[in-house]
This record gives sequence, structure tokens and C-alpha cells, in this order.
Amino acid sequence: MMRIRRRTILASAVLSASLLVTACGSGDDGGSAGPASGASEAEIQAALEAGGTITVWAWEPTLKQVAADFQAKYPKVKVDLVNAGTGNDQYTALQNAVKAGSGVPDVAQIEYYALPQFVLSKALTSLDGYGTDALDGTFTPGPWNAVRSGDAVYGLPMDSGPMALFYNKEVFDKHGLTVPTTWDEYVTEAEKLHRADPKAYITNDVGDAGFTTSMIWQAGGRPYSVDGTTVGVDFADPGTQKFTATWQKLIDGKLLSPVTSWSDDWYQGLGDGTIATLVIGAWMPANLESGVKAGNGKWRVAPMPQWEAGGTVTAENGGSSLAIPEQAANKTLAYAFLKYATVDEGAQTRADGGAFPATTAQLNAPQFLEKEFPYFGGQKVNQVLAESARQVAPGWSYLPFQVYANSIFGDTVGKAYLGQATLAEGLKAWQDASVKYGQEQGFTVK
Repeated sequence: MMRIRRRTILASAVLSASLLVTACGSGDDGGSAGPASGASEAEIQAALEAGGTITVWAWEPTLKQVAADFQAKYPKVKVDLVNAGTGNDQYTALQNAVKAGSGVPDVAQIEYYALPQFVLSKALTSLDGYGTDALDGTFTPGPWNAVRSGDAVYGLPMDSGPMALFYNKEVFDKHGLTVPTTWDEYVTEAEKLHRADPKAYITNDVGDAGFTTSMIWQAGGRPYSVDGTTVGVDFADPGTQKFTATWQKLIDGKLLSPVTSWSDDWYQGLGDGTIATLVIGAWMPANLESGVKAGNGKWRVAPMPQWEAGGTVTAENGGSSLAIPEQAANKTLAYAFLKYATVDEGAQTRADGGAFPATTAQLNAPQFLEKEFPYFGGQKVNQVLAESARQVAPGWSYLPFQVYANSIFGDTVGKAYLGQATLAEGLKAWQDASVKYGQEQGFTVK
């Protein structure tokens, strides 16, 4: 169900930089999305009773039921749910609509990594005037941090992607492998598996910006710093070096399957045991169930391996928010829908539909934690994933031009997977290219 989201992270292309140029040249700090908007609870209820139409741009499938339920509860409101494209396709369409000053939706789905770019370009409405200060504690820390810029909130989290280790128990049992609890153990088991079966690999990786930054995040690296239009990019920090030192061993040992994620070969490898693990976000179970039928009963979920023995630190991988564009025609009804979809009844609807929740209420609910997954041998998978959500390391930031940065990952870091550079060299090239782009767009880059 969440397959499309990850594919957009893997394949992010360059968005138009014109809005960024405008924001960076405006003389302010880029942390404001324009004039303050807001409405009291009474005003929101009055708007719902008066009715109207809102347009929602989103590709996430569970929102279809949410929109239907919302309209049933508020019959004078019509929700026009539009799939304007997935990820980058929608972002390009949204930027074009903003530039044209027409056709802008009332609500837009925006992934966490892309949100800062829209905030800086003043394309989004600050939600502080709608009482979002009362939502502290409603969401888990990772997603809640991801929708904030400075002291302001620019979206409400739809879901989250705390990471865990998904592994093929049948393959592990066959070759006497131990479920790794540290990354050093992960390398050891990778070597053991590939010796036992040269066609089998611990995992696949041909270079993915989202995965790499998530791994650095967990390792304690904080390569990005953002203060308005002043940004820093530094992949020489100790956390990044932990990741590169370990992952370089897997590359040098040819212990990674050279298969692209979400390809037919990837699904086949997950089904036939030639790809034995995935370290990925909590939205993955539905993808395995729907896309890897041959893995039914074979897969299990374990905590994410740690950089230090005994550690309990994870990171996020993927996830989306719902935001209100600054040019939205009906912001009050739009916020009512946002809150319904992410906090109120819609949050449960989406969790029931297979989305991994960002809300603490759903994460802590007994029916969620005690759910048994036949695909995973009856394991109560959500217990592992919910614990990971509580262990996400704080303090992570994305660049306000992360969409562009991710689009050039393959041309820089990707060379390490082809043996044309080391990971450290690839990350340095990625850093240099990101700095150059940032400076060209008017950022002050440290």
C-alpha cells in the first residue's frame, strides 16, 4: 500500500527552483509561509455546518475512505479527492499552480523530506492559528518534528516510517544465521549467508538517498543544518563515518544484491530467498503481503540493528503530511479535513486500512499492538514497529532543497555502488554538488 511513497523517494527529480529563488531573495529568513491564517473551533464548526467544496490532492489510498466518511458526517461538505500524480509529479503540478496563481488545491499531500522546500517558498500556510499547539503529544516525535519549521507547524502527519529489520526466517533457519542486533553482526551474517549460497544476499542496495540518510540519522549523523536560508551540509561528521565504514564492507565484499528496489527482480528476490532482509520503514508489511505472495509465513520483523551493542535508537524512513497551500480557497474547511484525517476518526480509518499511524493513540491501542499477522507467522509485528517509533533519534533536519539533492544522489554517491568511488568520496561529491546548488539558489551555505 505504501509502495508508491517509497518509489517517489527513490526517484525524486528536480523541481522548479524559481519559487526558492524568490524566497531566498526576499530578505527574510524563509521560515514564514506568509500572512497568518487561522480559525477557532467554533469557526471551524460553523464552516462545516455551512458547507462547501474542498479539493484534496493526494495519492495515498486510504484517504478515499476517509473522504467518504468525512462527507457522510458533514453532508454539506464535498471533498474532491484528486490524484494529481505521485510524489514529484504532484509537487511539480503544485508549484506550477502556485506560480500561475490558479488551480491550487485546498489540501496537498507532501512527504516529510519535501515539506521544507514548500515552506521556504512560502507556498504553505502556517497552521498555528488553528490551535495546533493543543496537538503536542498527539503524534510520535519523528513525524511531529518533520512538520515543524522553527516554532511553526506547516502540516499534520498522516503516517510514519520508523525503521525495523524485516528478515526471511526460512532463509535464516536454513543457513543457521542469527538475527543481528548490531551492524557489525549484520555484516558477519551477510558474509556467512553469501558463502553458504552465492546467489543469496543479506539485502539489496544500488544506492538510495532516502535509505542512506535514514542510516546516517540512526548512526547519530546530522549532516544538514537549517536556519531559514542559511544551511549547512557536512558529511564528514562521526555518525556519517560510522555508516560509511560499515556499509563499505558490504560493497567491497560484493555482499549486496545489485537489484533495484520495487523492480520485478526485487519482488522475486524477496519471494525466493535471494534477498534475505530489508531495513526499512514500518509501512512495509502491506507491501510484502500484497507484492510477495511467495513469502507468506516466511518473514518476521525484528528491531533495527544498532551501532552500539545494547542501543535502542532508530530513524524514520518515509512518510507524508497533509498541508494547506497558502493560495487555498477554503482554508477553514481544509483544516477541518486535515484534523479529521490525521487526528480524529480518519486516523483510525487509515490505521485499519494498513497505514502505519503517526498518532500515539493508535500506536498504543491494544487492538493495534495485539494484532497477529498471518503473513509473518502470526507475529505481533506492530509491537516491534511501535517500539521503534518511540526510539526515533531527535534532531534530524532535511535541506530546504532536499528534493533536488535526492535527485542527484545517483550521479554522486551512486558511483560507490559501481566501484567508481568509495562511499565517503561519493558523499563528499554529493555534499559539494548540494552546496553549489544551494549557493546558486541564493542560500547561505556553510
